[in-house]
Amino acid sequence: MNLRNWTKNHTYGLIIGIISPLIFIPLVILLLSWIENFQFSQLMSKFMNASIVRSKIISIAIISNLIWFYLSLNREKWGLAMGIIVATMLFLPYILYVNFML
Repeated sequence: MNLRNWTKNHTYGLIIGIISPLIFIPLVILLLSWIENFQFSQLMSKFMNASIVRSKIISIAIISNLIWFYLSLNREKWGLAMGIIVATMLFLPYILYVNFML
């Protein structure tokens, strides 16, 4: 992709793709604490202190980008979909670093 072709829709997709997992992280922690019978504060403490747990929960929260990606493809907003893909790939180096280097 050429940066000269970068549009506002690409930027909106990038913003949505970065903010969406950050909003879904507490929801994932709440769901996991409910399923596993942990207290929310206990699991949140693990998320904040253990990088492996943080990596796994962020990986699950990134699945929320699929919703936005699917909706933008159905409405044929290709720039928005491309921005969401780029934002999803921006999380990849951190996840790979934590899983394989630490």
